[in-house]
Amino acid sequence: MARQEILVAGSGKIGTLVAVLLAATEDYHVHLIDIAHQSLNLAHGQYALTQHVLDVNDHSALSTYVTQHGIKTVVSCLPYFCNQAIATLAAKHHLHYFDLTEDTNVFDAIEQLALQATHAFVPQCGVAPGFINIVTNDLIKRFNPVKSALLRVGALPAYPHNALKYALTWSTDGLINEYGNPCYGIKDFQQVTMSPLEDLETITIDGVEYEAFNTSGGVGHLTHAYQGTVETMNYKTLRYPGHCEKMRLLMNDLKLNKDRANLKHILEEALPKTNQDVVIIYAAVDGMQHGEYMEETFVKKIYPKSFAGRMWSAIQTATATSACAVIDIVHKTPDLQKGLILQESIPLDTFFKNRFGQFYL
Repeated sequence: MARQEILVAGSGKIGTLVAVLLAATEDYHVHLIDIAHQSLNLAHGQYALTQHVLDVNDHSALSTYVTQHGIKTVVSCLPYFCNQAIATLAAKHHLHYFDLTEDTNVFDAIEQLALQATHAFVPQCGVAPGFINIVTNDLIKRFNPVKSALLRVGALPAYPHNALKYALTWSTDGLINEYGNPCYGIKDFQQVTMSPLEDLETITIDGVEYEAFNTSGGVGHLTHAYQGTVETMNYKTLRYPGHCEKMRLLMNDLKLNKDRANLKHILEEALPKTNQDVVIIYAAVDGMQHGEYMEETFVKKIYPKSFAGRMWSAIQTATATSACAVIDIVHKTPDLQKGLILQESIPLDTFFKNRFGQFYL
């Protein structure tokens, strides 16, 4: 594969590591752009990585940059509300497009753009949605019929000590979006809409008790794919016990879901950021196998890792390696290089065999 010119938009927690991982190969020359310059603080080494200050809202300047530098692929690691504009640019310039969005409305807009796209449009390349869809889809295919598919993911501080038992490990906008928007699942074989922060349950993993509750976006496209064939499917976020009750107070009782700017300010003032975190991925599917009612479960915990001479948090590691695996697989698979590519289109064994997907083993 000839070296690809690839643009990564957003040099935040995830975008920086996506850029570093791709640039460390000999297959991609990465253009990392942001509205302001960010120091990468990397160990000395040879990286095919250049940084540029560029506002993605300046559509003319962005179009000029894409043309002048022969960009073939764009990866949005920006907040969900920036993605539609970047996807529109990708469609205009016939580029491959990838993002990490959890927002269902943004996904719907990108799906429409993909209908006429000459290249691959691959939204939802993170953990949830993202890898959790790949692994759940693999489990579902082992059963006939399927009774239930339960998706549970949490990005948590390793050492919680505040009242919310939480720290800001990623985008505050994305967090509020997940906690405040409608959720989708399958009940009695039909897709249903559920309220966020509801259907609270307790789950024990490796002897540690967590709570799980409805949040928006994490199930991705799976409810559309399996409506009518799976009896029950839902996605819930994992947190330490007590978190959900306090978030209900803030968002519902105090009505801060209707004042998200103020809620964002409160959370960012009250909650610390941390790089000492853990990502927990849990998928459980049950149904019939060879005439017996069976269940199979996938559980993985991801911790901070060192790349390029520095430590990266668990959420950075999990999200960036998942995104890079999908980007890498699509570039190497001709059948995946046009139109809307769903996460469940990628076989789990293909993901694990990929040089980036191996970080999940």
